[in-house]
Amino acid sequence: MPRDEWPATLPPVRQVLDDGFDLGPVTVLVGDNGVGKSTLVEAIALAFGMAPEGGSTGSGHSTRPSESSLWEHIRLERDFGAARSGFFLRAETMHGFFTYLEQHPNLSRPEPVFHERSHGESFLDFVIDRARWPGLWLLDEPESALSFSGCLTLVALLQSIVEDGVGQVVLSTHSPVLAAFPDATVIEVGEWGLRRSEWADLDLVRDHRAFLQDPARYLRHLG
Repeated sequence: MPRDEWPATLPPVRQVLDDGFDLGPVTVLVGDNGVGKSTLVEAIALAFGMAPEGGSTGSGHSTRPSESSLWEHIRLERDFGAARSGFFLRAETMHGFFTYLEQHPNLSRPEPVFHERSHGESFLDFVIDRARWPGLWLLDEPESALSFSGCLTLVALLQSIVEDGVGQVVLSTHSPVLAAFPDATVIEVGEWGLRRSEWADLDLVRDHRAFLQDPARYLRHLG
């Protein structure tokens, strides 16, 4: 991919194209809007054979193609014996994905009617329903569907998947709760590219902590 062509103009994307990117059992990407987190997660999903708007490997669900061509320029390397299945969950398109599931039901195994639950409940129900399947779990900003307790529940569900040896997790987030995933490799994404960080050193954590200590310090400057 030409380095003067978007999204290769983003430092994190250029770094992945030039140097590669090793994923751990759990990899958490944090950073501001527009730095390339979702672009990277989406490219991994597409290169793995998942639908750009969410779904399992080979689902083919798509309503309005808007994804970049980055996935065509990366190559994923699996460990020997690693599962070839996976799931991509992005909160912004979950409604359309659940509609797709209703229109293409699994006749051999009934599953929950996700539209009958709240946004957050349906998100967690999907993880619970698929938790026993091995594979790669990709999640793009799932906190937008979840409350504080919902984020903790998601961490517990994903942690059990990893500890059972049936899954690998990659997620992008703005949530300090999700970023605190136990034993995760935390990568801060920004104008510097990609850098591994400790949870307590993240700008995300410092900013939330400062706001909670003194909200008025930030809010008085609005408007």
